[in-house]
Amino acid sequence: MNPRTNPLAAATPPHPEQQYLDLMRQVWETGSERIDRTGVGTRSIAGAMLRFDLGGGAMPLLTTKRVYWKTATRELLWFLTGETNIRPLVLQGVKIWNEWPHARYVRETSDAISLDDFVARIAQDEAFARRWGDLGPVYGKQWTSWPTYRYRPDGLYEKGEGINQVAAVVESLRTSPGSRRHIIEGWNVAELDRMALPPCHKTYQFHVAGEGEEARLNCLLYQRSCDVALGLPFNLWSAALLTRMIAQQVGMEPGELVWMGGDVHLYLNHAHLIEEQLRRQPQGHPRLAITRLPETIFGYTIEDFVVHDYAPQPPISAPVAV
Repeated sequence: MNPRTNPLAAATPPHPEQQYLDLMRQVWETGSERIDRTGVGTRSIAGAMLRFDLGGGAMPLLTTKRVYWKTATRELLWFLTGETNIRPLVLQGVKIWNEWPHARYVRETSDAISLDDFVARIAQDEAFARRWGDLGPVYGKQWTSWPTYRYRPDGLYEKGEGINQVAAVVESLRTSPGSRRHIIEGWNVAELDRMALPPCHKTYQFHVAGEGEEARLNCLLYQRSCDVALGLPFNLWSAALLTRMIAQQVGMEPGELVWMGGDVHLYLNHAHLIEEQLRRQPQGHPRLAITRLPETIFGYTIEDFVVHDYAPQPPISAPVAV
């Protein structure tokens, strides 16, 4: 059939961002209403999948609202340091983890300090930050120093050397690309109760397609809990960025990001954000350039990343449920 007369052949493929908007609409229109841990309430569905081609510098960076990709990048780089205290983020102006230690401080001290004043004190007072700014063994700790224990002859256990899962995955991709064990796991059951927030984006699995110069690195991310409006735009960017960084380190081209969500939800107090964003149409195709190849996966800085052709529509603010 002549493609000029075949409407299917002539159809323009949907913008990659449309699948995100379709998911948002599905959750909002069909999700079951539930009272959640935060007390705010959500509409939720069980299970979802999104796929993004990362070839040619493409990134799942939403255009229907501004996503602060530098903030998300600084968070990812913070994870890779193994740090669990918010002070390094606060000193960079990154606010995304502030509510959890603030809530704990107010709860445990009965001091009704404002969030802004609490964050200012974290920045100014190192001793205060050490006491009240730590989040427990969250992402970075599990990624770079998963705890191990040794059984002693006297029948007791002692702590062993932590496992750097990120370094191990980079090494295994280099030496055994066909392995099915390229996994970074955040869900350490023994330490969940010590975390300010158990990991939402919990399991990353990497998959190599092709060989040699044709090798492409795919990433599958399983996210047990997903706030579609506020969290997912950051999660997609960060997972794609981590994939691009690892691909560069092991000499492969980035392939596909496959995102899978478990409890996929929208908060009831985000109605204005959802309705406004669903009225918008995706536009443009942002691209990421990594300007330098550090010696290791842990050597990247914020200056190494440049985004081209990103002209998003205005931001839409909404409260974070803690």
